[in-house]
Amino acid sequence: MSHFSRRDFLAASLAAAGSAYSLEEWAFANQSETANHPNLHIAPFRFDVSPPKGHSLCGGWIKPVVGYDDSLEAIGYVLLGAGKPIVVCAVDWTGLLNDAHISWRQALAEAAGTSIDRVAVQCVHQHNAPFACLNAEQIVLEQGDLPHIVELDFFNECLEKGRKAISAAIPKAQPVTHIAHSQGRVDKVASNRRINRDKAGKIISMRGSSCRDEHLRSMTEGTIDPFLKTVAFYNKDKKLVSCHYYATHPMSYYGDGRVSSDFTGLARKQRQQEEPGCTHIYFTGCSGNISAGKYNDGSKPMRAILAKRIYEGMLASEKGLKPEPVGKLTWKTHDILPPVRSSFSVEELTKTISNKANSVVNRNRPSYMLAWLQRIQKQIPITLSSLQVNDIKTLHLPAESFIEYQLRAQKMQPDEFIATAAYGDGGPWYIPVAEEYPAGGYEVSVAFCDPEMDAVMTQGMKSLLDS
Repeated sequence: MSHFSRRDFLAASLAAAGSAYSLEEWAFANQSETANHPNLHIAPFRFDVSPPKGHSLCGGWIKPVVGYDDSLEAIGYVLLGAGKPIVVCAVDWTGLLNDAHISWRQALAEAAGTSIDRVAVQCVHQHNAPFACLNAEQIVLEQGDLPHIVELDFFNECLEKGRKAISAAIPKAQPVTHIAHSQGRVDKVASNRRINRDKAGKIISMRGSSCRDEHLRSMTEGTIDPFLKTVAFYNKDKKLVSCHYYATHPMSYYGDGRVSSDFTGLARKQRQQEEPGCTHIYFTGCSGNISAGKYNDGSKPMRAILAKRIYEGMLASEKGLKPEPVGKLTWKTHDILPPVRSSFSVEELTKTISNKANSVVNRNRPSYMLAWLQRIQKQIPITLSSLQVNDIKTLHLPAESFIEYQLRAQKMQPDEFIATAAYGDGGPWYIPVAEEYPAGGYEVSVAFCDPEMDAVMTQGMKSLLDS
């Protein structure tokens, strides 16, 4: 099991650069005609990450795997020819936290012959899926009577699949000459969960991923980002990779033990089936306070209905794609060290975890809290990153960030196209904006950072997006 220190984290950034492939050797053998980046190529990859039967789902506090409605995938691309290789990957898991997230980035970096700081791994956040934290797994294993957070053999198998997928993809990389961006409105999917408040602004009740309370469903959508955004890479007029970004919790229903990529995954798979020559990737935006609750009663037919709405949003977005030659290309990173929740105590969390009278969720969840506290004590940072091509900027953020961060990023650069993916390193769990902490509610109660996190995150975003 991995146990990263700050020194390990920094060392991994350097060590990965010398492994697997020499960029100079690769570039010499692969020539293209892209104006500012004559050797720019893209190597899409994908591999199955469906957990075996009996494996825990969503941290071990819902029903484990009993069957499969459809598979879970990790899908991404390697960009070659713009400095050290860049790797971007979306994973159909609930989350990758702390050492688990670093391990994924390190494995993909090694396979691509790059450094860990040039790898972004974002989860889609379906719930009938693994919620992997190696540190929390060690904590629950020591108790002896709690279900796994993630089984290590399966976790390591996924890393090996990722290494093999990238190693197989790079020799088949294709030239990237053009890039395009567009957006399309998605109707009747996203709604704000934190909509029912008292006169003082405090949360009374929330709309979850599904909601059968007619009063809550009749209330306004609230603050959302209604647009699905697409960034696509081309070789001349051939579309090679199409990346889709939309902000909502991607669950129609869950907890039945049946693995599924759910409605966003089904929409992505439909586009993939229609365009087998183009790799379609879906990223979940800042959805900590966004779900389909206004439009989803949790019944099984709603999964297909919501999938159709996302699919139609993809089509609407792609309809506006207008490829333009690739010009300036930049990869930027910014490390942050978030402020841990001041109420967290090693002694109190340990006592809660070891109390066998508590429910599984009230023992497993504190293990994630303890893992986060221990990480911050080691001063292991979270890396924010951004790929910037022409006037297009993608933004990779951690955990369950509130929608306000995504909208804030767009306001920072109103003349540029900003596509945001959240659910990177899930260590902090929920990341509300500062003004929402006094309102309370579920999301604030399971935020692992103090309100000062808002300023830390916003400054990190500003650093990335400033030209």
